[in-house]
Amino acid sequence: MFTLLLQTKYKSWIYFSLLGICFITSPVLAKPDSLKEVTDANWEEILTGEWMIEFYAPWCPACQQLQPAWKEFADWGEDMGVNIAKVDVTEQPGLSGRFIITSLPTIYHSKDGVFRKYQGARTKDDFLSFVHDQKWKAVEPVSSWFGPSSFLMNSMSALFKLSMFIRRCHNYMTEKLGIPVWGSYVIFGLATLFSGLALGLLLVFIADFVFPSRRFSSHDYYPKKQTMDQARLIQQQEDPTEADGEEDDEEEEEEDHDEVWRKRRGSPEGRPEPRGQAFPDDALRKRVVGNRGEEEEEDT
Repeated sequence: MFTLLLQTKYKSWIYFSLLGICFITSPVLAKPDSLKEVTDANWEEILTGEWMIEFYAPWCPACQQLQPAWKEFADWGEDMGVNIAKVDVTEQPGLSGRFIITSLPTIYHSKDGVFRKYQGARTKDDFLSFVHDQKWKAVEPVSSWFGPSSFLMNSMSALFKLSMFIRRCHNYMTEKLGIPVWGSYVIFGLATLFSGLALGLLLVFIADFVFPSRRFSSHDYYPKKQTMDQARLIQQQEDPTEADGEEDDEEEEEEDHDEVWRKRRGSPEGRPEPRGQAFPDDALRKRVVGNRGEEEEEDT
C-alpha cells in the first residue's frame, strides 16, 4: 500500500513536471520569427500590405550596428500590423538592382506597392514613430517608372543577376580550375564578341522577316527594274545628241557675233569703211570707248 502510494506520487510529480516544461517552452517554440527574409523568389509579397525592408550586407559595419535595433523593431511588427523584413544584397543581386541600392544600409517603407525611402534616425523608437504616426505620408513616393515592378527595374534586376553570374564564373575558373586572371578575361572577351555577332545576325534575320525587301515582296519587281534600266539607257543615248545640238547652236551664235563685230570694226557707227581704210585694233578700241562715253554724257 505504501509502495503504491509512492509510485502514484512519483508519477504525478513527473506528469506535472513535464506539463510545466511544456507551458514554459511552448511560447518560445510557437513564436514565429518576426524578422522575415525577402529573396528574388518571394519579393512580390511586399507588393501587398505594409512593409519595412532593410537592405544590408554582412560585411557592412553600419549594417552590423543597426541589427540589434532592427530586431527589436521587428518584435513590434506583429502588434502594429507591419511586416519587418531584411534583404542580403550579397545573396540577392536581383533585388539590389531592382531597388538601385547605392548605400548600405538602405531602408524602404512599402504600403500596397507604393515605396518610400526612409531617411530618418535609425533607432527602434524612430522606426515605431515612423510607422505608428504615419510619418511616411510626408515622404515623396518612388516614381512608377522606377518602381520595383516596372519594366526598367526588371531590366536592371536581370543585369545585376547577369553580373553576379559572370563574377561567380570568374571565381570558379580562377579558384577551382586554376585559370589565370588574364585567361578568364580573354574567355569572357571572346564570349562577348561571339554573342554579339550571333545577336546581330539574329536581328538581321528578324528585320528581313518583318520588313522584307521589295524584290521578295513584289512579283513585278524585276519587270519594273528591267523597264527602268531600258528607259535609263535610252535617256543616256539621247543626251549626247542633245549635247551635239547645243554645241552647234553655240557655234552659230559665235559666228554671228564675229560677223557683227567685223561690221562694227569697219566703222564705230556700224557703217562699213571704204576699202583701203582699216583702223588698227588700238585705235578702234579708243574710238568705241569714246563713242560710249559721249552716249553716256548725252543720256545724263
